[in-house]
Amino acid sequence: METHIEIRNYNLSIDGKEILKNITLEIPKNQITAIIGPSGCGKSTLLRSMNRMNDLVEGLKYTGTIKIDGNNILNKDQDVISLRRMTGMISQTPNPLPMSIFDNVIYGPKIHGLKDKKAMSQIVEQCLTRVGLWNEVADRLSDPASKLSLGQQQRLCLARSLANEPEVLLCDETTSALDPISAKIIEKELIELKKDYTILFVTHILRQAKRLADHVVFLYFGEVIEAGPAEEVFVHPKDPRTQQYLEGVFG
Repeated sequence: METHIEIRNYNLSIDGKEILKNITLEIPKNQITAIIGPSGCGKSTLLRSMNRMNDLVEGLKYTGTIKIDGNNILNKDQDVISLRRMTGMISQTPNPLPMSIFDNVIYGPKIHGLKDKKAMSQIVEQCLTRVGLWNEVADRLSDPASKLSLGQQQRLCLARSLANEPEVLLCDETTSALDPISAKIIEKELIELKKDYTILFVTHILRQAKRLADHVVFLYFGEVIEAGPAEEVFVHPKDPRTQQYLEGVFG
């Protein structure tokens, strides 16, 4: 198992309140790592640490290291724009840009200087195909993205992330706002995508984590209680708190 993201002694606080405490983890490459735990335990904060989105929060302080491909992304000289391009974020609620389907997908490459229209068309088709959306929208790429269903909008947002050629996909309860059919489609696409991407998936639904995860991180009150291969954590948890969470004693 090759490690893609390595976190060591990572602590994060906001206005003096500890949110994440001494996080030490190794996230495997080309696997889906599910981050589970009760509401308010720091799951989304940990995810946003990996693309430095937390930097926008006032009163934020952090220590430790988060290395992607061996590079500490918390260094002061880190190019945050390139980092966010490398770590695509797909949020809880679909957030298509107020423009056409085509322009949504190609937005990132255009911002980074792509001008060749043929190349743009190829990228749009490739990314929409990868998320299973091309056949549904190929004849209406100029339509506003807002006309798509919620499930289609979320797949469009995933395609928009893929167009930036990321290494890592950060999924923050990506299916929680979707109907079961749309959620199942997204899950299927993520399982296919892990061949080429490292995927971190925050979820509060244990059934979903069991369907998707190759690797699991259990957070509780900002601490990593247990982490490891999904089969080990779900079937033979080592910590009694993990066992209690899986049994629904708290959550």
